[in-house]
Formats: sequence, structure tokens, C-alpha cells
Amino acid sequence: MRVTPTGLPDVLLIEPRLHGDERGFFFESWNRREFAEAGIEAEFVQDNHSRSARNVLRGLHYQIEHAQGKLVRVCAGEVFDVAVDIRRSSPSFGRSIGIRLSAENKRMLWIPPGFAHGFLVVSESAEFLYKTTDYWYPEHERTLLWSDKALAIAWPLAGAPTVAPKDAAGRPLASADVYP
Repeated sequence: MRVTPTGLPDVLLIEPRLHGDERGFFFESWNRREFAEAGIEAEFVQDNHSRSARNVLRGLHYQIEHAQGKLVRVCAGEVFDVAVDIRRSSPSFGRSIGIRLSAENKRMLWIPPGFAHGFLVVSESAEFLYKTTDYWYPEHERTLLWSDKALAIAWPLAGAPTVAPKDAAGRPLASADVYP
């Protein structure tokens, strides 16, 4: 696999080795030994799978306690995936990256604990898979406002996105609960 640093420290773009022929393809989406060699020492405890329609925006989510690392990928369709550094002590605090992940490009993104995460569906629909390093604790879940001008995220929107009420009510970075 090829591991490429992104514009945020510790957030890594992962491109698996694809083995394909006329029958189809195969790739390892998780190999503990190879990921450890790439500096990702994660123990995953939960797998999640969501399906969303075009222009659905989910996020920017995080847990203020039981922070989750996430290994994310798309198995159908395409999304614009975003990570935001919300570690106040980080030199990149408040900065974000956005990367297109799709079933076609088979890219994955490693988002360590300390980051808010979200995505926008840019295809007709998308199925999104992610592994987490801690369980979901709804009482600790927080939402960073996806449209906060301070974040300057260049979402590739086609009109207003479809968002859940909790995402519409997200807090701007200036008043959000963040990590030390």
C-alpha cells in the first residue's frame, strides 16, 4: 500500500495495492502489520456502514470523550471527505483537508483521534465504510458546524446540502468543545 501524508499532521491518505484481472479485483482494506509499519497503531472496535443520497452532508462529528480514530473508505459512489484538526495545542488547529474518496479510486483516509470528520456525497448515492478505535457514545458526541466560515472548507456543493438537525445545529469552532 502507498501511504501519503496530507496537509494535516497524522492524517494519512492510503492507497491499497490492487490485484485485478478480468474476474474483478482484490485488495486488503486492513492489515494490522502493514498499517503499523506505516505508523498507524490502531485497534479497531467497531465497523460502521452508511448509505446516503447525492448532496447529503454528514458531520462534522467527533466525541469529546472517547475520541475515535477512523479509517474511512467508500465502497459505492463518491464523497468529498473532510477532517478538521480540533486539538487546541496543535500548530494546525482549525485547519482542514478535503479529499475525494470513491469506489473507483479505492482510497482510504486515516483520521486519528483529535479531529472532527464529515463528508458530502457527490455521486447519485454513496456507501461509506469506517472502522473506529472506540465505541459510539452519544452523550459525548459533538458536531462542529460544517459551514463555519472560520474553517473555510471548500465543499463542492450543488445547492444547499441535506443535513440532519444535529448537523444544522453544529457549533462554530470558536465556541465548540475541543481537545487540549
